Amino acid sequence: MIKLASLALGAVAALALVACGGGGGGGSSTAASSTTTTTQAGGGGAAQTLKLAADATNIAYDTKSLKAKPGNVTIDFDNPSTALPHDVCVESSSGQQLGCSDQVTNSATTLQLSGLKAGSYTFYCSVDQHRQAGMEGTLSVK
Repeated sequence: MIKLASLALGAVAALALVACGGGGGGGSSTAASSTTTTTQAGGGGAAQTLKLAADATNIAYDTKSLKAKPGNVTIDFDNPSTALPHDVCVESSSGQQLGCSDQVTNSATTLQLSGLKAGSYTFYCSVDQHRQAGMEGTLSVK
């Protein structure tokens, strides 16, 4: 009984370390902290990193579509604009917000999405009326 309790406690501790483990230091002095989203069941697979940037002079992203495989996805977001703050948020096809990065100006940040299932998601900027101005796109997970 004590061995079983010790084994269970060890497993919980290992899971806690994995959940709290962050990525390695990128060394960039412009990187901001990231926001981790809720986990959707399923997925699995290796972590993937997608690149996304804001246009320096317009209210727009540099692409309208991103592609990933099911599992954990990190979006590295860069905003070179010195005048307009931007972020990147992701929502499910039902409109449930899965997470948002920090708002940044002339800087970069990341958004971590855990356990994404196959499907279509929308990424967008939540600042003011940026989404309504067209700052959004589709994240296809296949």
